[in-house]
Amino acid sequence: MSGPGDPPEGTPDSGPGSGGSEEEYRSVVFDESFVKAARLQEFSAQERVGDHSPAVRRLPVLRRGLTRQAVILVVLIVIAFGTAVYMGVRSPYRTTPVARNTEPLRMTVIPLAPTGRVPGSESVQELYEHSPAARFERAARAIDLPSDPRATAHFSDSQVVTALTTAKDYLVDSSLDPDVLTRGAVRPVRMLIDPQQLPQFDQSVNRPVTDGRHAATGWLVRFDPSQAALADSRIRVRGAMHVAETDANTLEVTSDHTFVYALRPADKADKTDKVDEKTKAADGEKAKASLFTVRRSMHFRFDRQDLRNHQTELLVSYVQAGPLACSSDAAGYLHPLLAGQSAKQGGPAGTDPYATDSATALCGALAPDAQPHV
Repeated sequence: MSGPGDPPEGTPDSGPGSGGSEEEYRSVVFDESFVKAARLQEFSAQERVGDHSPAVRRLPVLRRGLTRQAVILVVLIVIAFGTAVYMGVRSPYRTTPVARNTEPLRMTVIPLAPTGRVPGSESVQELYEHSPAARFERAARAIDLPSDPRATAHFSDSQVVTALTTAKDYLVDSSLDPDVLTRGAVRPVRMLIDPQQLPQFDQSVNRPVTDGRHAATGWLVRFDPSQAALADSRIRVRGAMHVAETDANTLEVTSDHTFVYALRPADKADKTDKVDEKTKAADGEKAKASLFTVRRSMHFRFDRQDLRNHQTELLVSYVQAGPLACSSDAAGYLHPLLAGQSAKQGGPAGTDPYATDSATALCGALAPDAQPHV
């Protein structure tokens, strides 16, 4: 019979328990029957962790779908975009683009011949005071826009003002700029013309002819620099401008202005009213200034591209200028009759009503009341 410390099967025949020196290890030696009888239990991962905090922090689970703020933002963007599209479609100023058809400028330049000698004076101020121009305003400020330009059916207020402003700029540059008037400059005027009319303009300036299409003086006012120059840069002006819509894509501006210039002979242009009396007496009539009048009736057209580019298309230019000789060729330059000069008898030379390639020359009489009484 085995003792209380022996295994259930008894003491093995061999092993650590068979020797006396190994008795002390008998309590920690397990035989096969002991191992089979033992109850094994394996803990789960959660049980092994216990109350310990995890070493890695868990990220919150992202919610699928949009938040309320994002949904509201998207809705607002969609509404704003839809409103912009709707307003663009319904805008009264939006029209279907049309093909541009630029017409050539039709021009008429009529010389006005004096009935006698051209009056002159040593004082420019005296000339103006004794002429109808005494009540005229000076220079660019005299070209006024309509007092209350308003939108039309297809053009906004700003577009109407742009058309009027561009027409005024054209009148200022082509009628009041000293470089254009007496020094042969054309660039300030050329920059304001619709590009499709530039070939006609260039031909008029470089090869002017009296054919109703290619006279430089139909586009701008300029005097023969070898003959006359300005005696006073404060040119007198009076006139008016009007604007109207002709169709859904076109604005037209009409202008009618009278410009009065004080001129001296070219070699006396540097003399002023401050010249001493001795010099004035020596120069006699040559030192005197005289007035020259130009009436310009212009018809401007603007499409939407012209408004964007600050340019214009000219339809009609009707010019009356004097004192000039009826026989004077006014296509390239104006050749004014100055103080003390008079027009020769007879009408325009070379008028041929049977010539189909040129316009019939015209000439008028400058009324005595249109001249200063000095």
